[in-house]
Amino acid sequence: MKELGDITMLSGSYLVGLAFFVVAVIVVVQAFRVVPQQHAWVVERLGRFYAVLQPGLNLIIPIVDRVAYRHDLREIPLDVPSQICITRDNTQLQVDGILYFQVTDPKLASYGSSNYVLAITQLAQTTLRSIIGRMELDKTFEEREQINVQVVNSLDQAAASWGVKLLRYEIKDLTPPAEILRSMQAQITAEREKRAVIATSEGSRQQQINVAIGAREAAIAKSEGEKQAEINIAQGEAQATLINAEANASAIRQIAAAIESEGGLQSVNMRIAEHYINAFGLLAKTNNTLIVPSNVSDMAGLIATAMTVIKAQGK
Repeated sequence: MKELGDITMLSGSYLVGLAFFVVAVIVVVQAFRVVPQQHAWVVERLGRFYAVLQPGLNLIIPIVDRVAYRHDLREIPLDVPSQICITRDNTQLQVDGILYFQVTDPKLASYGSSNYVLAITQLAQTTLRSIIGRMELDKTFEEREQINVQVVNSLDQAAASWGVKLLRYEIKDLTPPAEILRSMQAQITAEREKRAVIATSEGSRQQQINVAIGAREAAIAKSEGEKQAEINIAQGEAQATLINAEANASAIRQIAAAIESEGGLQSVNMRIAEHYINAFGLLAKTNNTLIVPSNVSDMAGLIATAMTVIKAQGK
């Protein structure tokens, strides 16, 4: 019996020692915490905030300290549920967007709000409704970028106390009711048809202007050509007249020189007598009436008279 009792005592001591060893191992394991990169763990000591564990190996006191919150410090996309907004001109508009934020202060993110994700989502929806309510329907499509900026500015001020930084907000879709879509499509079609009619009329107007300009330039070119032709003809006639006059003057000078030369006067007398006789001969052929000069017997006197005129002109 005594040996049996000793064995039982040894087994109990072994179990107690094993239990202490297991507890020690667990305590040691719990004391070391490895925080991933771009993460932050908030530690509470006896229920109160104690520290923020940085990425890497950290040591805490088991049982006394506990990791209460784990935060991801990377940029987080948050899908904001779509909602119906009323525009300034009382038109329903379904808006769907996405929000990007980042935890900048793990302590405020843990104790500033019980659920900062839900708070950001609700605040984004109410802010968006307020901004859309101050705009008309057409402006909401034109100023999407301005809406995004206003939402971020409004959320960033409120989220500062939650340890969260709002980076940007993007509207994914703006969907008006079906009847508004049909009206907008009809308006767009009418606007396109209007632009087509205006473009056609502008093209026709420009064509008429071009034709008129072309006709005017052609008329000007034709008149300029006719003017130049008349100038050329006049210059040619003037030049021809001048050449003829110079030729006649040269001929007269040559005749005068020939008359003044030796035997020239007798040649002129003979030439005049020949022309005189030929002239009467032609008149006799072309007329039924015979024309005879009154002093035909005095032919030498006629020639002398003609020569007297020629001499007088020569002097």
